[in-house]
Amino acid sequence: MPHEHSHAPVGRDLAGYAWLSIAAALVTIGTKSVAAWITDSVSLFSDAAESIINLVAALAMLLALRVAAKPPDLEHQYGHTKAEYLSSALEGMMIFVAAGAICYAAISRLFSPVMPERLGSGMVISVVAAVINAVVAVVLLRAGQRHNSIALLADGKHLLTDIVTTGAVLLGVALVMLTGKAWLDPVVALIAGVNIAWTGFGVIRSSADSLLDRALPAADLGVIDDVLVEFQQQGVRFHGLRTRGASARRFLDVHVVVPGEWTILRGHELADQVESRLREQLPGLTVVTHIEPDEPECPDVTE
Repeated sequence: MPHEHSHAPVGRDLAGYAWLSIAAALVTIGTKSVAAWITDSVSLFSDAAESIINLVAALAMLLALRVAAKPPDLEHQYGHTKAEYLSSALEGMMIFVAAGAICYAAISRLFSPVMPERLGSGMVISVVAAVINAVVAVVLLRAGQRHNSIALLADGKHLLTDIVTTGAVLLGVALVMLTGKAWLDPVVALIAGVNIAWTGFGVIRSSADSLLDRALPAADLGVIDDVLVEFQQQGVRFHGLRTRGASARRFLDVHVVVPGEWTILRGHELADQVESRLREQLPGLTVVTHIEPDEPECPDVTE
C-alpha cells in the first residue's frame, strides 16, 4: 500500500537574487566597456563580452525562478522547480556563444596586432568590475547552497569564472605594458575564451544530468541510510530505495517490510514515523513508502 507525505516548501521566491545579478551585470558591462573602448584592447573586450552574457543569463534566471516558485498544480503535480535547470542550461549555451565571439575577435587581432593604449586606466576600471562580481558571486553561491537552487549556483559559478577571466586578462595586459609586445593581447584573449567555453560545458553537463533525474547526492543518501538503520532496530526492514532531486525538492520512495502479524494500523503508524523522521533530517523531501508483510522472498537490503 503506497503511503505518501510531502511537506516540501513551495513558492520560494528567489527573484531578488536575480535582480541583484542583473544590476551587477549592467554595472560591469558599463565599466568593462569603457575599459575596452579607451584601451582598444581585445582582451579587455573579451572581458566585457562575458559581462553581456552575464546579463542575458541573469534575465533567464529571473524568469526561471519566477516559474520555479509556482506551487504544484493539476498539470504539474510535482511542482515547477525543474525550470531552474532550463535556466542553467541556457546560461551554459550563452557562455559558449560568448567564448566563440571572444575567440573569433582574438584570432582576428592575432593576425593584425594593435598596441593597446591607456592600459593603466583600463586595468583600474576592470578591477572595480571584478570586485563587484566577487561580492555578488559570494551572495549567489551562499543563497544557492542555502536554498539548493541550481540556477543561483550556476550564476554564482559563472561570475566566479568572470573574475578568473578578468584576472587573467589583467595579467596579460600587464605583460603587454611591460614587454611592449602587442601580440600578447590577443593571445590572452584567446586563452580566456577557451576557459570560458570550458565553464559553459560544465554548466550544461550539470543541468543535463539533473534533468535526467539523478539520484540524491551521497551526503543525503548517508542521512537517509542512518534514519532507516534507526528503524531497523525495531524489527522492520527496507528495500527498493529510490531517490531523485529537482532543485530544492527531493523525492524518495522505499518499501517497508513489517512483521506479518502487524495490523494495517500499526504499519501505517510506523510509515508515518519513518516519513516524519526523514523529512526532519532532509527538509523539502517528498516520501512515498510501500508497506509489505515480512515474507522469506523479501530481500533484506537497503539500496
